[in-house]
Amino acid sequence: MDAIIENLPLFLQGFWNTLSLLVLAGLGALVIGIVIAAMRISPVGSFRGFATVYTEVVRNTPLTLVLFFCATLLPYLNFQPGYFTLALIGLTVYTSPFVAEALRSGVNGVAIGQAEAARSIGLTFGQTLSFIVMPQAVRMVIPPLINVFIALTKNTSVAGAFFVFELFGAAKQITNERGDEVIAILLAVAFFYLIITIPLGLIAGRIEKKVAVLR
Repeated sequence: MDAIIENLPLFLQGFWNTLSLLVLAGLGALVIGIVIAAMRISPVGSFRGFATVYTEVVRNTPLTLVLFFCATLLPYLNFQPGYFTLALIGLTVYTSPFVAEALRSGVNGVAIGQAEAARSIGLTFGQTLSFIVMPQAVRMVIPPLINVFIALTKNTSVAGAFFVFELFGAAKQITNERGDEVIAILLAVAFFYLIITIPLGLIAGRIEKKVAVLR
């Protein structure tokens, strides 16, 4: 227990970096995911093909490999913004196809008659998607999206293996100094992760109940 109290500032710094990775990568993945989801249902065949390949390739590539690519090959190409930013890019890219697939499932859940009615009054595909289909789809897929962000929270721990000081990195450093309290240190790290994931899970449950009532 002494190791936790003595190194509480390190834990808090790692927790802050983990939270920063979650928020920034989550927002980036949401933006890219919306674009990819729109391309997946686009009437333009080349857009659909690109989005399908992007989704399948990235989603089936291990996160460790994605982060390894960002941490080694991008600096080799003279792109060296720092390991935190590189990890942020990797987590954003890796998470975006999962966001896109969640959104696409929501789009498929919207009655096709609504899109047809929108097109019949002269709305373009982009207008139909933006004003009619996507708002309903997002409301339906908020719980699955939160589950994606919970998974992203846990995935940030992989960034600790690539010189990013987050919770996992803090645990490694403290364990090297206080190897006699490994269990307590790991329990403290788990506690900090639960501070993020449990509220997200509760929010997802409440939203899911509200969406079920609206249906």
